[in-house]
Amino acid sequence: MKKILIIGYSVLFFISCQNKNESSKEKKVDSTATTEKKSFEMYELSEMALLMEQMYVDNQRLKERIEKGEPVGEFPSHFAKIHQAIMTDPSENDAFFKENAQVFLTAQEMIYKEPEKAKEHYSNAIQACISCHEVKCSGPIPRIKKLQLKP
Repeated sequence: MKKILIIGYSVLFFISCQNKNESSKEKKVDSTATTEKKSFEMYELSEMALLMEQMYVDNQRLKERIEKGEPVGEFPSHFAKIHQAIMTDPSENDAFFKENAQVFLTAQEMIYKEPEKAKEHYSNAIQACISCHEVKCSGPIPRIKKLQLKP
């Protein structure tokens, strides 16, 4: 009787191991098929996204200068391209965006026109970014908030 039970358990064990191997082979085939269907596409930033990346870097440097009490320098002329830069979704370039872009540019220009009020104007410029992104594209808000001056 013991021999029959041992043989029975051995057969069950052998069968169950074979089923696991077959199912893992099927999974490997399925995953390769899925990988073959997907093609790798490189994401390209739009002109506006590239411009905003550059404005972010410029404002990081400006923030450091303001915090250290250093001269702010000159207004970066490429900021004015905000009105012409091609967006990822051209329909986003509506009246709301144009109005907020102008508020941002004005605040940004004031930093350089009135350097004695640089902190105030800089804070206004960063707030303009946040206000616009709250409506248009909220993804960058946490990153933009890192540009805020410490109280």
